[in-house]
Amino acid sequence: MPPTDRIREHAGHGAATTVAAQRVRRRLRADRARQLADLLRRQLLTGAFPHGALPHESTLATDYRATRNTVRQALDLLRAEGLVERQPGVGTLVVAQKYPHGLDRLMGLAETLREHGRVTNEVRTMGPVPAPAPVADRLRLPAGADVLYIERLRRLNGLPLSLDLTYVPLDIGTALLTADLEHTDVFRLLEAATGLPLGHAEITLEAVDADAHSAAVLEAPQGAALLMLERLTHLADGRPVDLEFIRFRGDRITMSGHLHRSV
Repeated sequence: MPPTDRIREHAGHGAATTVAAQRVRRRLRADRARQLADLLRRQLLTGAFPHGALPHESTLATDYRATRNTVRQALDLLRAEGLVERQPGVGTLVVAQKYPHGLDRLMGLAETLREHGRVTNEVRTMGPVPAPAPVADRLRLPAGADVLYIERLRRLNGLPLSLDLTYVPLDIGTALLTADLEHTDVFRLLEAATGLPLGHAEITLEAVDADAHSAAVLEAPQGAALLMLERLTHLADGRPVDLEFIRFRGDRITMSGHLHRSV
């Protein structure tokens, strides 16, 4: 191989190595920024910054042993989530709050969030409907049996928080038709209507994209991530009485619980 060709080959190999190294550095910086964003998110959601402002970037860089670029990238991630706002000359401010929803006890939304404000309900739809086959199966009803269907927009301190779709067996649901659904959790109404306490619930959590209808009702961008909770609640005697599909705004709620390992 002529010397000039060997020089070009060496130069090309060196350039490729440099590009690969740059990609690795960018990936590592992105990894570190994501890790830092996770730590800061936890702090700002648990009130670690009571004055509403995060420390200066240089302080964060020192505290977390990170570069300023990594800190800036982490703050950009939190800003994209709508949790902080960066104002020139002021700093990084906490502008959103996620409300804690515990998974340790079976409670209605107003009971769960009573320390954080007032929950109100806008009843958008309510009435008897033939139960779809999956609903009848989950509620242990005959095929085609009627159920009470309720759709509610739930607000916390006036802000849209969740869109709840609820199915209740009609023999129990009839009592709910004249109940104060705007100010009372369905759980309390079910216990009053049946004279029995609720016993347990089966839940499933997953992230779903906001469809056009859900986005409009929740005043969220279409396609935004929603946290959907599917919950089948039983009375203390084991009868299933409440099947719900609840879409929470993911930027306003966080789920938490205590788990115990059994062997």
